[in-house]
Amino acid sequence: MSHAFVDRLALRASVALTALSLATLALAAPLAAAPDPADWDAVREQARGQTVYWNAWGGDTRTNAYIAWVGEQMAAELDVEVVHVKLDDTGTAVSRVVAEKAAGNVTDGSIDLVWINGENFAAMKARDLLFGPFAEALPHFALTRPEANPEVVTDFTLPTEGFESPWGKAQITFYYDSEAVETPPASIAALLDWAEANPGRFTYPRIPDFTGSTFLKQALIALTDGQARDALYAPIEESDFDAMTAPLWEYLDALHPHLWRSGRQFPASGPELRSLMGSGELALAFTFYPSEPAAAVADQELPPSTRSYVLDEGTLGNVHFVAIPFNSPHKAGAMVLANFLLSAEAQALKQDLAVWGDRTVLDVAHLDPETQALFAVDEENPAMLPAEALHETLPEPHPSWMDALEAAWQARYVGD
Repeated sequence: MSHAFVDRLALRASVALTALSLATLALAAPLAAAPDPADWDAVREQARGQTVYWNAWGGDTRTNAYIAWVGEQMAAELDVEVVHVKLDDTGTAVSRVVAEKAAGNVTDGSIDLVWINGENFAAMKARDLLFGPFAEALPHFALTRPEANPEVVTDFTLPTEGFESPWGKAQITFYYDSEAVETPPASIAALLDWAEANPGRFTYPRIPDFTGSTFLKQALIALTDGQARDALYAPIEESDFDAMTAPLWEYLDALHPHLWRSGRQFPASGPELRSLMGSGELALAFTFYPSEPAAAVADQELPPSTRSYVLDEGTLGNVHFVAIPFNSPHKAGAMVLANFLLSAEAQALKQDLAVWGDRTVLDVAHLDPETQALFAVDEENPAMLPAEALHETLPEPHPSWMDALEAAWQARYVGD
């Protein structure tokens, strides 16, 4: 893990501590002993009546609406209240837990569940900020068939060891307006040529937005030859960062003048990128959610001429998870929520294009036929990417690379 990332969390800890809401802490229910994940009946009984403060990215209306539905089901079916604490950056939640531990708050934290993966998971696990292991004890976890799907127990090369529960799958998917683009670029190298020939019609989100950061990693992998790629899957301290990333900066230096607004300004997020496509300012874009273009066409946010594809060289993909901070006062409620998120009902609705379109982590082929039918895909939507198109998934680099890339991008293109 990048020492710079951990140090930055520590520096932000005192600031985060002063920002803690005393009112929020006061709402916490009386504390109870940490439940044993293996005793599910006791977990379920202890969860009854608890309020779970779920810290999750709040930057997309579909995601927020889905989480609101989850809250409704949890309250009605399981007598657990869910409060969605909307985040712009998951690092904010990490810093809060760091601050609470530094202040000696080891039992009455303000976060019960956090949507997390990658460098944020690595930072929390390294600092013993997570409760667990608990994931394998969730009744619905078996539906993921981890023995056949190792990605549900691996996060950016790191074993999750039961400290995270899988929630959804993501993979970079490009999309374009077929009325404006006849042949979209099929590789990172071809993307530069396409951008030069179509100035202002492509861009990527501003770093450190996770979609933009993922584009940096996609480009770095594509521009790194052969066995040299192996270094990306080991801690960054073991590599010559400047030498490894030189091709990336050379590529971006050539690309930026041909981007939207000549690379002097970047959209803030993936949803803003989608909005620029909807308005016709861009003709080519990408998302980390393969079903997003089709869902946006169904919602009339993108034109019917939208089409999706992946690069010939494969695209970066990962699983996103939920985790429980070590000092959550409502661990039972958090586990019950994590288990509900793995139910066929919740996973199928999440994948529905009319709801969110986020891919399931369940092994659908091994579900019973009636349950499999819940996951049927709308193949009539012309913007929907065929499932077989996602077979070439590039694994995420070691989490230490993400923080280093973000810092280097900021220093190079933004400055102090």
